[in-house]
Amino acid sequence: MKRSDQISKLKNTEKWDVIVIGGGASGLGTALDAASRGYKTILIEAIDFAKGTSSRSTKLVHGGVRYLEQGDIHLVREALKERGLMAKNAGHLVKNQSFVIPNYNWWGGWFYTVGLTVYDLLAGRLSLGRSKYISKKKTIEMLPTVEEKGLVSGVIYHDGQFDDSRLAINLAQTAIEKGACLLNYTKVINLLKDGNNQVIGVQVIDHETGDKYDIKGSAIINATGVFTNAIMKLNDTVYKKYIVPSQGIHLVFDKSFLPSDHALMIPKTSDGRVLFAVPWHNRIVVGTTDTLIKKHSLEPIALESEIEFVLETAQRFLAKKPTRADVLSVYAGLRPLAAPEEEGKSTKEVSRSHKIIVSETGLITITGGKWTTYRKIAEDIIDKAIKKGKLPAKACNTEHLSIHGNKPTTTLERENHLYIYGSDISKIIELQQTEPELKEKLHPDHEFTMAEVVWAIRHEMARTIDDVLARRVRLLFLDARAARQSSEKVARLLAKELGHDEAWISKEIAHFKETSKGFLLSEFQ
Repeated sequence: MKRSDQISKLKNTEKWDVIVIGGGASGLGTALDAASRGYKTILIEAIDFAKGTSSRSTKLVHGGVRYLEQGDIHLVREALKERGLMAKNAGHLVKNQSFVIPNYNWWGGWFYTVGLTVYDLLAGRLSLGRSKYISKKKTIEMLPTVEEKGLVSGVIYHDGQFDDSRLAINLAQTAIEKGACLLNYTKVINLLKDGNNQVIGVQVIDHETGDKYDIKGSAIINATGVFTNAIMKLNDTVYKKYIVPSQGIHLVFDKSFLPSDHALMIPKTSDGRVLFAVPWHNRIVVGTTDTLIKKHSLEPIALESEIEFVLETAQRFLAKKPTRADVLSVYAGLRPLAAPEEEGKSTKEVSRSHKIIVSETGLITITGGKWTTYRKIAEDIIDKAIKKGKLPAKACNTEHLSIHGNKPTTTLERENHLYIYGSDISKIIELQQTEPELKEKLHPDHEFTMAEVVWAIRHEMARTIDDVLARRVRLLFLDARAARQSSEKVARLLAKELGHDEAWISKEIAHFKETSKGFLLSEFQ
């Protein structure tokens, strides 16, 4: 996956079948779906793959226990099926995760056991394990740091857990292997239209060279998530809101706050939300919030009130009380929720299911949706393009399509931090052997090596420190201070591999330090 190869593919193709704008979960899924059906496909991403919402999730592949409570059986059943397919198609990244719900009143245990049994039944043969009621003693055994005061019992259930931006990178690699052209750091600046006001292509600018290209295509798909409204402004003079951004934040702590392989799930927090504490890359990710945001940005910043809420809730349910000083990293993501028909709905009421909008200009836009159902969303989008006469009919092939890196991975294998590379692990080890200086650790407190950085640059289209440390090697999300301390090392390696000078290095480090401020708590507040 080299950017230069993708640029020449762009230059040598006159017309595309499918043009996808946006390189997050839905966009990447759509590019893969289209390419695997045999359509000539190009995907344009303004910054980096999964730069926005798609790298900032709770890291769960789930049917949505909360949607079950809301009675949205169809959404739950669809998500549970997709969860099962994801575990088969990306076995290196998706794993079975057990969750324990601690109960502090006598009826809670039975109430959740019944609900979760329904959840298991809906999963059918793709179920990851049976839910069951457990005693207080067993609950403490499974969650050694759970708050014991008032604890009555627990319920255990199973869902999936994954690494979001690693899956995004692997989807990009798979799409390219299927013949698609994918470009990061290329921004759509205009929509091209014919005399009948129909969209026939996009005008883009390559951020690295400043070159502009007019790209023509049959089906133009807008998968820009929280930036949907901006593309819609280019599309249409009559303008309405298509999405409302809702912010969710997560705090990352050391494993000692929940030294267990089981995750903790709080089904009802003080304001009726669900809160998770999930083991991830040897840390604990705690979240999330649901706050409607007026304006969206590339680097959403966690609000003080959100940080307080997550901390207070975590302190209520954990015996080892996390404080601000214990936060290794804080990250915020914006959900692109489909805008409600009536104004003033709460975020809990705004639909979580995806919506496909076909404009009068023929532009096809996807709003809403979540990581778990990315494959089904993509299938629906391309089917819609066929139905609208934009593409000749071809059947979807992604249900059992193996994703780059896919291999069955055992719990023992996951103890080596390289497990996320799946079938590419041997190539990274080979890099360390042929270039011994790449065995060096990125940071003394973490196991990541310089070989992973080189791999990201040579084979995963990483162009900046942020690409490497946020989305290829997840250090910024796991330990923001360590990521800042590693930034110069990464910048020098990028410069060496991509042919940049000292001035670029200094500018790049300064830019990353600015970006990473939002991931730090105590120093900057």
